[in-house]
Amino acid sequence: MLLAASAIALLPAMQARAQSGELVLYCSVGEEWCRVMSEAFSRETGINVLMTRASSGETYAKIKAEEGQPRGDVWWGGTGDPHLQAAQEGLTEEYRSPVLAELQDWAVRQAETSGFRTVGIYAGALGFGYNSELVDDPAPACWADLLDPRFADDVQVANPNSSGTSYTMLATMVQLMGEDEAFDYLTQLHNNISQYTQSGSAPIRAAATGETAIGIVFQHDAVAQTVQGAPIVTVAPCEGTGYEVGSMSIIAGGPNPDNARIWYDWALSPAAQELGASAASYQVPSNVNAATPPEAPRLEDVRLIDYDFATYGSSETRTRLLARWDAEIGSLPQ
Repeated sequence: MLLAASAIALLPAMQARAQSGELVLYCSVGEEWCRVMSEAFSRETGINVLMTRASSGETYAKIKAEEGQPRGDVWWGGTGDPHLQAAQEGLTEEYRSPVLAELQDWAVRQAETSGFRTVGIYAGALGFGYNSELVDDPAPACWADLLDPRFADDVQVANPNSSGTSYTMLATMVQLMGEDEAFDYLTQLHNNISQYTQSGSAPIRAAATGETAIGIVFQHDAVAQTVQGAPIVTVAPCEGTGYEVGSMSIIAGGPNPDNARIWYDWALSPAAQELGASAASYQVPSNVNAATPPEAPRLEDVRLIDYDFATYGSSETRTRLLARWDAEIGSLPQ
């Protein structure tokens, strides 16, 4: 893929700033997209990428555990809430990329909310997908429909401690319903849950193979299964839903800070953001000059809530909600 003009202009400066040949990348999107990005960056800059893939919650916990002796340079991808918590806790460092001027408003707001310790790189709406060969009419169209007893032991969602996708669901329900009502809903939903997975996208892969009927995921992950030929129908819940601003952060005190900034600028370029589609990732990119994949769910067609990223990405709120989930939902018998 040809580099867009802005990326071409940035590359000589990027290469000139490099002081070593390595970048340690913590990646929180799908394995294939992590690999595509890492390989493209290495080809274009000559910097060797040492990549580790893990879900958002797992990566936050890893960075927190390494505080004071960080091993990673950049955390790329994953939902924005744990990135904001890391920023609040001083685990990531301020950086204002020259590419900021090219970004969507929601990506810039993410940067401003964090004191420029993180930035938005893509967006995607929460929802669910169902296997049309396993689900009879009436098809589920709303969050409330997932409580139907006919779906007993036939719904999967991730654990919000490990998965940013599932934490987005938890925070979405609290904002849609109120906190106590949201936990009542999740308690009822538990009766239909067959498994709380570690990865946020695992539930829809299970639905695609017929292991379960319904997977609660970001809508673009459901679309990806349909594109690959699975009988998955994507649903934007009728009551409204939350969304993610997938984010990127430079880890404070990482071993290769110059290369971290090189990655950061490159990953915000149109050409780098367009690589997602080649890895069957159909999020909406944050650079206004990057082409949105035609398969990507249109955010303007989804009833989105006014998701409060500052509150639900704060250390206090996120820690409290996860502790309550552990106490009231995670402790329930399966």
